[in-house]
Amino acid sequence: MMCSIDHHELQLSHAMVFAIEEINNSTELLPGINLGYQIHDSCAAVPVAVHVAFQLLNSLDPVFVTGDNCSQSGMVMAVVGESGSTQSISISRVIGSFDIPLVSHFATCACLSDKQKYPSFFRTIPSDQFQADALAKLIKHFGWTWIGAVCSDSDYGNNGMAAFLHAAQKEGICVEYSESFYRTHPHSRIKRVADVIRRSTALIVVVFTTSGDLRILLEELSREPSPPRQWIGSESWVTDSDMLRFSFCAGTIGFAIQRSVIPGLRDFLLDLSPSKVASSPVLTEFWEDSFNCRLGKVAVAGERMCDGSEDIMTLQSPYTDTSELRITNMVYKAVYAIAHAIHNAVCQDTNATTRCGKFTTINPKQVLAQLKTVNFSQNGYAVSFDANGDPVASYELIN
Repeated sequence: MMCSIDHHELQLSHAMVFAIEEINNSTELLPGINLGYQIHDSCAAVPVAVHVAFQLLNSLDPVFVTGDNCSQSGMVMAVVGESGSTQSISISRVIGSFDIPLVSHFATCACLSDKQKYPSFFRTIPSDQFQADALAKLIKHFGWTWIGAVCSDSDYGNNGMAAFLHAAQKEGICVEYSESFYRTHPHSRIKRVADVIRRSTALIVVVFTTSGDLRILLEELSREPSPPRQWIGSESWVTDSDMLRFSFCAGTIGFAIQRSVIPGLRDFLLDLSPSKVASSPVLTEFWEDSFNCRLGKVAVAGERMCDGSEDIMTLQSPYTDTSELRITNMVYKAVYAIAHAIHNAVCQDTNATTRCGKFTTINPKQVLAQLKTVNFSQNGYAVSFDANGDPVASYELIN
């Protein structure tokens, strides 16, 4: 299934490839062993995500190939993903029964910390339970006691908002309204939420939504802006540069994932040769979308052909922007966590040497067991998981 290209998601997938290539070139982590990968696009849709999960399960039977490039090339040891909590819940329910680890970079629903339901789920991004408590304390800090609340009608939004409302109640904060919506809801539902915000007396609006959902609501609000409001944002959208076009959101504050640096990533992202772009349908769509031209196809009326003058170095896009790597670093850390788990399962570190059994037979259950104990630093960023598969929570306060 193909869906419209998301430039930030493209950066995330290429960051995963970058991390894998770094690991495959490393003399310390899995020396002599190459990691392979497949990349699938769920289009943020649960049916597609579940379909992919079953595809991965179909490759569980060992597939031995001739030559010494791979052993058991068909066996999936772990999965990086998903971006959404609802998709992660669905995938985890499918692959968890087979002890295949799922390490998410962006699924923050506190519900995923339940190891009875999701025994093979890990994440490099903090649980929303911490964010919900922090948001309530932030609002209390400013002395705001009368607020409105809006969330995505999804596992991410509903669970995050429920945790926040519980924390807010304990802090003595009163809630005038609590509304939910989803981007695929009819326009009448979106307009109703916008009208509630416009008519409310609460000057503070706490928004626990995804960027995609909030964009629909803000576009509706821009038709007839409400009186000035102080917006409080969740980590999913508070650093999304696309929101800057809605001037009535100026001054928004909220918690964001820590900004980070990944040495070498920008050069890797910009290393797109014409042959590399042409050989990938995703990169072809990205190129055509970015430069408004057709690549290797017959242009229809009003379109121009790409002529080689396109310069990715000058492109302003979420794909090329590495000035504020936040979720991208979560993907990077997830790949390294899996690599360290595999390393601990197949390699022996003695003194200054590392020996790895290149053809050692391992299974996902062994990787799952090792993930529970990984503890390392990459580029100065610590990676480990507690008993719930959660990392140590760390945020930045954003204005």
